[in-house]
Amino acid sequence: MDQHIIAFETSSRTCDVALLSVLQGQERLLTLSHDETSEHAERVLPMVGQLLGQAGIRRTDLSAVAFGQGPGGFTGLRVACGVAQGMAFALNLPVVPVPSLLAAAASDTHHDLIRVVVQDARMNEVYVSAFRVGRDRPEALSAVVDACLVGVDDFSVWLGQVARQWQAADQSGPVAIVGDALVAYPGLVGQSVITLADGTRPLRLGDPVRATASQVARLARGLLGSGGAVAASSAAPLYVRDKVAFTTHEREQGQGGNPKAQSAVDIVPMAPVHLDAVAGLEARVQSHPWTRGNFADALEAGYSAWVALREGQVTGFCVVQLAPDVAHVLVIAVAPDSQRGGLGYRLLRQAESVARQHGLPALLLEVRPSNRPAVAFYTNRGFSQIGVRKGYYPAGHGQREDALVLQKDLDRSVP
Repeated sequence: MDQHIIAFETSSRTCDVALLSVLQGQERLLTLSHDETSEHAERVLPMVGQLLGQAGIRRTDLSAVAFGQGPGGFTGLRVACGVAQGMAFALNLPVVPVPSLLAAAASDTHHDLIRVVVQDARMNEVYVSAFRVGRDRPEALSAVVDACLVGVDDFSVWLGQVARQWQAADQSGPVAIVGDALVAYPGLVGQSVITLADGTRPLRLGDPVRATASQVARLARGLLGSGGAVAASSAAPLYVRDKVAFTTHEREQGQGGNPKAQSAVDIVPMAPVHLDAVAGLEARVQSHPWTRGNFADALEAGYSAWVALREGQVTGFCVVQLAPDVAHVLVIAVAPDSQRGGLGYRLLRQAESVARQHGLPALLLEVRPSNRPAVAFYTNRGFSQIGVRKGYYPAGHGQREDALVLQKDLDRSVP
C-alpha cells in the first residue's frame, strides 16, 4: 500500500518540511527548508503546497502528518504542532509526534553503544537526551535517558550521573556525543572516556547534527506502523524547560539549568572562618595570587564575597565589588579537582544575582589574553570585550601583561 507522510521540523531557526512517499515499497523523499526563525508560521503551509505540487499528489492523498515535537524553541514547536493538528483535523489523518532529539540522534549512523544528543538551548543551557544504538541495526534507537535541560557547565555532572545508570553488557563501541551544542560550546566535553555500570568506554565526539524533517518523516514511518500515531487532539509539543528547570523567578535571580544535574555544593557568604582555605586555594590556581590580607580587606570593605562548599570544604569562591554603576568581579576561582563540573558557572550566576538585586545593569571583569580557556568560558556565558587595560597584570621577570575588559549587560541578558 502506498504511503505519503508530510513532516515538519521547526524546533530550531530552520523551517524544515519533508514529504516521504512509499511507492511500491520504494521511498521517495522531497524536502524544503527556510532558515529564518521569525517566519515559520507564514512559510510552512506554502512549503507544504510546493512539495505536494512537486510530487503531483493532493492533500487528500496523505496518509499521516508528523512533526518534530521538541524540545526546542517554544514558538517553533507550537507552529509545527499546530499545523500538524490543523491538517490532521481537516483531512482526518493520524498525527505522529517525533522527539526532535531522537531525530537528531538518527542523523548519526555510527555503530555506537550509547548516543548522547546535546542541542543548544541558548542561555548557556543545552537540551540533552541519550539513546541506545541497536546492536545489529544502528538505525534502531531506544531512549535510555529522557530529554531534559542542563546548564552548560553542569553537563559533565549530568553525564556522570546518568552514565552510572547505564548497563551495556555484551555490547561494544564508544559512547558518542553529537549535536549542535558541540559547536556552540566547544569546551562542553572535556573527557575522553566515560565509566558505565559495566566498565569504562571511550567517548566519541560526533557531528553537530540537528533534527531534520527528513529524519522526522523516516522515523514517523516506523512509528506509524508500530502504534506511535495519536489523534490530532492528543498531539502536543515536548517542553522540558518548565518541567525540570528553575522557576521563572529563580532564573531572574541568576540561576539556571537543571538543579537535579548540579553537583552537591552550597554557595554561602564568605566569612573570616573561610579566609585560610580561600587564600590557600587562590595560591594554588593563580600565578600572582591575592593574599589572605587582601581577602580580609575585601570583607572589611563590604564587598560581596561567596564561597562554594562541598562537604564543608572550600572548593571555589568569588569576590564582587558593587560599584555605583556596575558590578565588578574582582576574583573568582575553582579548585582544580572541581573544575569542569559547573561550579564556575554557578559562582558567576551568584554574582549576576547579587548585581541584579542591587539594580546594577552589568557585570564587569578582567582576564589575561593568554588565559584562553577563561576567555572562552566568559564569552560562552554572554560576556563581550569592551576594552583593554595596558600592563594590568604582573607577568614575571619584570614584565606586565594586558588585561581584556569583559562585560555582560544584565538588563539585556536572560540569565
